[in-house]
Amino acid sequence: MQWADFLANEAATNSLSPEQTAAFVECLKTENSVKSQTEVATELKIGILAFKKRMAEVYDKFAQNYPELATSNSRGKLKKLRACLTAKYNGGQDVRPTIKEIHQNIPPAVPFEKFVGREAELQKLHSSLQTFQQVAIVAVAGMGGVGKTELATQYAKQHLQNYQGGVCWLSAQGIDIGIQIVRFAELKFKLIARDDWELADRLRDCWQNWQQGEVLLVFDDVTDYKTQVQRYLPPESLRFKVLLTTRQEFDRTLPQLPLGVLKPLAAMKLLKSLVDKERLKSEPWVVREICKFLGYLPLALELVGRYLDTMPDLSLETLLKRLKKKQLEHEAVAKANPLMRYEYGVAEAFALSWEQLDDNAQRLGCWLSLYALADIPLSVETIEDDEKQELKEKAIAQLRKLHLIQWQSQGIYWLHPLIRQFFQMKLDDSSEADELKTTFAAQMAEITKQIPLQPNREDIFNLTPYIPHLAEVTTHLSQYLNDEDLIGPFTGLGWFYQGQALYQQAEPWYKLCIEVAENRLGLEHPDVATSLNNLALLYDEQGRYEEAEPLYLQSLELGKLLFGENHPSNGCLLNNLALLYYHQERYLEAEPLSQQAIELDKRFPGDENLDVATDIHNLGLIYRAQRRYSEAESLFLQALEIKQCILPNSHSLLTDTIYALGYMYREQGRYNEAEPLCLKALELDKYLLGHNHPYFAASLNNLAEIYRATGRYSEAKPLYLQALDICERTLDVDHPNTMMVKENYARFLREAYP
Repeated sequence: MQWADFLANEAATNSLSPEQTAAFVECLKTENSVKSQTEVATELKIGILAFKKRMAEVYDKFAQNYPELATSNSRGKLKKLRACLTAKYNGGQDVRPTIKEIHQNIPPAVPFEKFVGREAELQKLHSSLQTFQQVAIVAVAGMGGVGKTELATQYAKQHLQNYQGGVCWLSAQGIDIGIQIVRFAELKFKLIARDDWELADRLRDCWQNWQQGEVLLVFDDVTDYKTQVQRYLPPESLRFKVLLTTRQEFDRTLPQLPLGVLKPLAAMKLLKSLVDKERLKSEPWVVREICKFLGYLPLALELVGRYLDTMPDLSLETLLKRLKKKQLEHEAVAKANPLMRYEYGVAEAFALSWEQLDDNAQRLGCWLSLYALADIPLSVETIEDDEKQELKEKAIAQLRKLHLIQWQSQGIYWLHPLIRQFFQMKLDDSSEADELKTTFAAQMAEITKQIPLQPNREDIFNLTPYIPHLAEVTTHLSQYLNDEDLIGPFTGLGWFYQGQALYQQAEPWYKLCIEVAENRLGLEHPDVATSLNNLALLYDEQGRYEEAEPLYLQSLELGKLLFGENHPSNGCLLNNLALLYYHQERYLEAEPLSQQAIELDKRFPGDENLDVATDIHNLGLIYRAQRRYSEAESLFLQALEIKQCILPNSHSLLTDTIYALGYMYREQGRYNEAEPLCLKALELDKYLLGHNHPYFAASLNNLAEIYRATGRYSEAKPLYLQALDICERTLDVDHPNTMMVKENYARFLREAYP
């Protein structure tokens, strides 16, 4: 642990206020050990008397653990405190045992020495969380800009050591809260839930296996307690604490910390932390008037402070006149649009900041307002044109300097909800509004094309930041998607969730896709057929066969109507319906559909032969299930030959056919031919899926069955045990695959140990 981190931990352990912490840390910094108290006070931008008062309070708190501090003068106390803490840092007896790392994803915050005016609220918040399991920071009268998120962030950072089980920060306006929790557990604790579990089961597994110690869960910007918080809460446990920030008033049974505007002195203090002190001293009465005009709102004060910083020669009196002029303009707009809510003070401050931006920065701000209320991925490295990249970097710098966007992490930014609202107003007033929205929708549609039907873990990690913004386009900007791109974002969102077996999250997007496509494109359109087919595939994968069949039939009927009975485009639809009947063991109905799909897909030239290979493979499955082995073998070999010509050697579609062929040879008792195929499938499954996947377990079981049948019991037993262990850990104990392995292992035991 670095010395600075150690000091921050000590400040939290001894319950120092933010002001006390700032003085304590600055005083104890190694590079400040030779500085006078006056010099340190100057670094903190406070007077010497205020500094001495803070340090006296610090010594009083530390004296509870180090009584020798009570008998020294101020300079002696500092020397003794430094000595005590140095000894502790270097491994003294007083070191508190802590776990190696406290996992957290707390967003960046302003330095604690600049977080002023909320000391009492911080202490109340900590006290409330020690008493209650849940506490909500609620804006008084639904106001925005009072600093709810900043208060929660500061609390989480300053009291991190109290939560050895970690701090999990959740954005209520981002991707599904449950998925955020599961991702946190995966990244921080390496907890990998079963791929076939529903989200509720994955959450239950997370809570059961969460790292030991007290845990803080922060739900930021909640608008609906039941849908965004309640259904995702951990089971009743004293170690899980829940903190909410909201502008809504929820059930009064939920303990609440009302957060209003700053008190006048605290507001002036905040402004002094942002603007040169001498500048404020020259016009003290105007400073008070500015704070009052801004309604003592922290966000408004922050914006004005940053604005003043860019204009060092502007008098405060002139600033106040400009603010009052903007107020008249905004009152006129508010009367014209009574549905638009304004936080007076923030609106005027934003208007002044807007005028400081050049055209490029204004355009970027409007562009950012189109994103959802979630972290915004904003990378400039992907811009190939050096001049355009430089312009974008300059625009980002302008927005950051005026506090209009906030940096979260590398390439990730955040827009305050009120700032986003004002940028959206500017955009709607612009002649470029439709052009910008159309371009934005098109860019999101391009991102959708990167989502594969079955995303792997790397795909999921890379695409997750874009998911809330794709959802924003589908729900609020779909009218700006062109007809060719219309169903892309809906389908991509469905694939993203379905590929993770999050069926409940996938289903609404497929349903909405059908509705939007039918409304825009009409009932008889190819994209409507595709949308129906996508929902049917979801139901088929879930085993909801009775719901899948009419959708498949409707999709196929529409395809025939649009393209004709024998058009190649119908091949995929026929193949999917054939597979549904195969899953239902309706082989006589499945066979002719599969054969017809092969004939139609053969009409596509070139690489489309992969569809033919898939069709042939699936017909082979139908024949194998009917024990028509010679016909099935011919088809599997054909499919394998085509796939080997088209696909890389480690592709999952290759593994499917290799496994199917090896499985069939084993059923026939052709063990010498089955073994190398089963070994190859096992190797590919391990490479593609890892050694804890049910498919890998199936390959282990298949190989073990070969060894059992050939009397190689010593080789079979460890494979059975490994397969059984994987199935019991990743599947239900009564899952058909688990039961099959158990039955095979029981038969093995009867044969090997009669």
